Amino acid sequence: MRILVVEDEPTLREGLTDLLEAAGYQVRAVGDGREAIRPGCAAAADLVVLDLMLPGLDGIEVCRQLRQTRPQLGILMLTARGAEEDKVAGLRAGADDYLTKPFGARELLARVEALGRRRQPHTPGPELLSAAGWTFDLGRCRARRDGADVELTAREAGILRLLWLHRDRAVSRAELLERVWESRGDLETRAVDMAIVKLRQKIETDPARPKLVVTVKGIGYAWGAP
Repeated sequence: MRILVVEDEPTLREGLTDLLEAAGYQVRAVGDGREAIRPGCAAAADLVVLDLMLPGLDGIEVCRQLRQTRPQLGILMLTARGAEEDKVAGLRAGADDYLTKPFGARELLARVEALGRRRQPHTPGPELLSAAGWTFDLGRCRARRDGADVELTAREAGILRLLWLHRDRAVSRAELLERVWESRGDLETRAVDMAIVKLRQKIETDPARPKLVVTVKGIGYAWGAP
């Protein structure tokens, strides 16, 4: 997903860029509202992370103009204001979601992921996979290698399916929670890590073979097999 960050404070702008790029997104960043609405600036973006208080043109007007020219564009508005009227103004201007500063990195990523999924058509996951000598029948929650069968839980099968579908990037714990557990992505829980440990105990018993699930520090997990 391609993201345009519109934030006038240089340190925060750089921090947002680094965070989103580390999560696997393509990021362009600008520090001025007028720059954000110039022809071509947001044309390639799938999502805009937009500060409310901007020089030149404030976030409300930027949001309104972007919504007129790109009706399907995702817009996440950021602001230091927490007043209800400011949130209502942003949403009425066309923002899809609202995040008040200061905010945590995990909450921001969870909201970005959620907005991204709203704009992507549902693609059914595979039922049969072959990797690292394994044959996975995800629909039946079974795995087979070297004549030995292993039973998977529905969540273990869901983890493998989601990682394989997004094998070009890391998948955060928040996204795993929302897509596999069907739970809120910002919950404080180690359920994902515990499930990954148990899954690895079943399918990563041979150190000579490629790992199927790899840890991406600070983000989550990724598909590791060729």
